[in-house]
Amino acid sequence: MEDRSVTHSTFVIERSYPAPPERVFAAFADPATKRRWYGAHETMTLEEFQMDFRVGGSDRLGYRFNEGSPFPGARLNNDTRYLDIVANRRIVVAYTMAFGERRFSSSQATFEFLPADGGTNLIFTEQGAYFEGADGPQMREGGWRKLLEKLAADLAR
Repeated sequence: MEDRSVTHSTFVIERSYPAPPERVFAAFADPATKRRWYGAHETMTLEEFQMDFRVGGSDRLGYRFNEGSPFPGARLNNDTRYLDIVANRRIVVAYTMAFGERRFSSSQATFEFLPADGGTNLIFTEQGAYFEGADGPQMREGGWRKLLEKLAADLAR
């Protein structure tokens, strides 16, 4: 019998952006904008980007690792389902990540967009299950911090 391990973890990232909640929310809702900050990576090429932003809708992103990366030639898939959307206030998703068809994590994530003086406070909470051989919660949190920094750069355009 195979011994299967799962690591469970929750983390929270809080960021402030000098843009109103409507603009920060739109960066998640608009496919062209989301593709620009969320889809582009230095070590991977985006091969697939499908987005259906509505409750019950789903996203599918597929990347191929470039030469010189940790996994050259490997395919990374991200499949997301939208569980709850309140315009300009909240987005709740469930998503899995996989190398090819081998899943290595499953998460539920919540994005809260709170009005603040001069902008938006974003509170991101992820509750994840990371399977054997997975990147683990520390690497996932680091990845989200980088993505939210890319969002800041995109909002500053």
